[in-house]
Amino acid sequence: MTDQMRRPAEVEWASEIAALRADDGPRPEGWAMTPKAVVTYLLGGEAPDGSKISPKYIGSRRLMETAVATLATDRALLLLGVPGTAKSWVSEHLAAAIAGDSTMVIQCTAGTDENQIRYGWNYAQLLAHGPSQDALVPTPLYRAMQTGRLCRLEELTRMGSDVQDTLITVLSEKMLPVPELNSAVYAKRGFNVIATANNRDKGVNDLSAALKRRFNVVVLPLPDDMDEEVRIITKRVGEMAHSLDLPAPGDISAEVQKVVTIFREMRSGETLDGKAKIKTSSGNLSTAEAIAVMVGGLSQAAWFGEGGVGAEDLAPSILGAVIKDPVQDKVALEEYLETTLKKRRDFAGYYATLNELL
Repeated sequence: MTDQMRRPAEVEWASEIAALRADDGPRPEGWAMTPKAVVTYLLGGEAPDGSKISPKYIGSRRLMETAVATLATDRALLLLGVPGTAKSWVSEHLAAAIAGDSTMVIQCTAGTDENQIRYGWNYAQLLAHGPSQDALVPTPLYRAMQTGRLCRLEELTRMGSDVQDTLITVLSEKMLPVPELNSAVYAKRGFNVIATANNRDKGVNDLSAALKRRFNVVVLPLPDDMDEEVRIITKRVGEMAHSLDLPAPGDISAEVQKVVTIFREMRSGETLDGKAKIKTSSGNLSTAEAIAVMVGGLSQAAWFGEGGVGAEDLAPSILGAVIKDPVQDKVALEEYLETTLKKRRDFAGYYATLNELL
């Protein structure tokens, strides 16, 4: 047991990573394991010693092979998709498997400036002695270039276009100029960049054409198949419940299926059988949002319930996920409850509890 709320992937799955490193096949210089072993780590399978590898991502094998193959070249990888498609999750596990270190990460925001991407300065040292290597404060990108690791840029399109373009020299020349010292840092073999981005949220800054050319784009879709989405959510909720010491009930798949049904119908604008149209919610109602709803419900049930998890525990979190716009989304949910859920006997608990909360 650890007192850390969340451990990096390379620590949490250290035994699986160690087992896969035993694969002595050819690997790109600077990589901790072979490309095939990286895909096995992501999708699950068997290590060279026969031990089982748990799946970290449930989805297309071809997409993961393309992502791994991209990182074996000098081209950066951009994981694109709507919120909740496991972009950050895949990014972290790719870095953990390939470089053994997923912590070199820059969270991009509207306030991110060039100093947070390139390098900063210790201003006490700078004022006392002028520009020097000792006064320079390396960023995760700088350190990744020095050590031949992977740098993760989360939500790349959140930061301004002028700041994004500071990456062009790094991605094309594999070097970062330091004009104050009349020098530069040159990337060691094994260095590359994994960026994530979505174009659904407000405040998105499109990438320039010059920067787009430096990335190979892999689009991560929402699960097409409902059973697959239920499996993903059930697996992740079980893992998160364990890390949070929540006593998860033995089988939560039935409740997961109900939450997924509500989310998929209000996300797509029609019932699962396609027979009725539904007003959509302005919320994302993604797989990640469903995971958050289930974990919130488990916590509610564990601390204030009687052990099992049901509509009374999950409805408050569902309400928070669906209603992002207090006027438009409330109307959409009220209509959905009366025209759709009211007719389903097995959703009676959700119909009653959500109406009570509204």
